[in-house]
Amino acid sequence: MEAEEYALMDAAEDRMWWYRALHALVLRALARTPFPPGLPLLDAGCGTGGLLRRIARAMAEGALPARPLAGFDIATEAIRRARAKVPEARLLLATVNDLPFAQKSLGAVVSLDVLCHRAVDERRALAEFRRVLAPGGVLVLNMPAHQWLFSAHDRRVHTRERYSRPLLRARLEAAGFRVAELLHWNSLLFPLMVVQRRLLSRGGGGAASPQGRSDVALFPPPIEAMFRTIAAAERGLIALGVRFPLGGSLLAVAVKP
Repeated sequence: MEAEEYALMDAAEDRMWWYRALHALVLRALARTPFPPGLPLLDAGCGTGGLLRRIARAMAEGALPARPLAGFDIATEAIRRARAKVPEARLLLATVNDLPFAQKSLGAVVSLDVLCHRAVDERRALAEFRRVLAPGGVLVLNMPAHQWLFSAHDRRVHTRERYSRPLLRARLEAAGFRVAELLHWNSLLFPLMVVQRRLLSRGGGGAASPQGRSDVALFPPPIEAMFRTIAAAERGLIALGVRFPLGGSLLAVAVKP
């Protein structure tokens, strides 16, 4: 990503409704999907460390079983910021194309909006995830949804493509994973996302250009609170078994047989 994008992420990921909703969904997935005890959990492409800090807190509170934490990112700036947030985690400079972990050494891998990056060899990265996971290990992915929503923000963060549910399932299964869950989220607010990315960006300059304004920005507190409430209601519906046909992102939970 652009260097300034890491600064935006660092400032927003603890408070911005989107990050809070995503992290809550990841914690839910980890809590309800058994995977080998004791083995480390890796955040592959950990950015500035917000998710690892949420996972560490959940372990301290007993919401998740305690286990070693690890993370890596391709950017020195991201690792510097992550180390300040999660000093107890093993944090490295690395790439998903070549994981610095031994075969069958990890219990879980989480990777959020990384495989879609233009610098990633997706097939190789999925093979690497499968290699480092122990049998029964869990892979949790978040991916941007719907190629027709490709926008200035995607260009800014170097997104290669956005995904459909059948495409993501097919690629996970081709890599040797069993898909346990695959769902759209950011669905109740999806109409606003469409308006922002497909209609307002047509106004001619800024938002439609590669240098357009990033989507990573806090809204005024009342709007943040409203969006957090809507996202929480959506998670409640997901917990009840509701599955949405559309959404801004896809969350996948896959298991290594």
